[in-house]
Amino acid sequence: MGKEVRAKKHLGQHFLKDETIAEKIGDTLTMETYKNVLEIGPGMGVLTKYLIEKDAAIIAMDLDTESIAYLKEKYPNKNLKILEADFLKYDLSMLFGKEQFAITGNFPYNISTQIVFKMLEWKEQVPEFTGMFQKEVAQRICEKEGSKAYGILSVLAQAFYDAEYLFTVPPSVFNPPPKVDSGVLRLKRKEDFSIPCSEKMLYRVVKTAFQQRRKTLRNSLKSFNLSDKIKEDTIFDLRPEQLSVSQFIALTQKLQNDAISAH
Repeated sequence: MGKEVRAKKHLGQHFLKDETIAEKIGDTLTMETYKNVLEIGPGMGVLTKYLIEKDAAIIAMDLDTESIAYLKEKYPNKNLKILEADFLKYDLSMLFGKEQFAITGNFPYNISTQIVFKMLEWKEQVPEFTGMFQKEVAQRICEKEGSKAYGILSVLAQAFYDAEYLFTVPPSVFNPPPKVDSGVLRLKRKEDFSIPCSEKMLYRVVKTAFQQRRKTLRNSLKSFNLSDKIKEDTIFDLRPEQLSVSQFIALTQKLQNDAISAH
């Protein structure tokens, strides 16, 4: 058997060594509307082992050459393809063509939020996204309005997906143990995930608002050149964390209409 892979700090690697938890993460996938799964950062394959038991085509993607060699030797399965690549730079249409696929993994903490943003770009093909994050990040993605943790990621993920925080994982089950708790979540794409406003504009509104989260929207959204009429709307008295996802979408629609009528 190939020798153990050493966890590399610069890749943010913490290898999960608890079988029960690995199986639980594997079970977060419902496999309801898809038969393809992409696993990000498989490391030594503790989660991969449970994924290949499912009736699915699995691609395990890792940046770490050593992990890739280890996996190829340990799991020569027919339904598993092992790919040495950087998820953030990879053209995902090369994976499963136009078919739907789920994404899962014990995500490297240093790029976990970027993984979510990239997944959102491919939401047309990703009905489900599950996996392990630093606990605070997992909670933030699932957070509702009114809380300090609610932010850009919460709004943008929940505009298209239903988010559910599933369970917490202690540092002791990793090698090396991280300094923080981890959390596992599930994002399930909404039945109708089209939004009645420009997606680009929604991203701009949400990011601009939360960059100055202590200010009211009237102040933080000045760069949108609001007309005097729209500024009277009471929604602008609020701070970004007070707005629900649907209010952010409605606000974006208002700003779009205001920009049109202002010219």
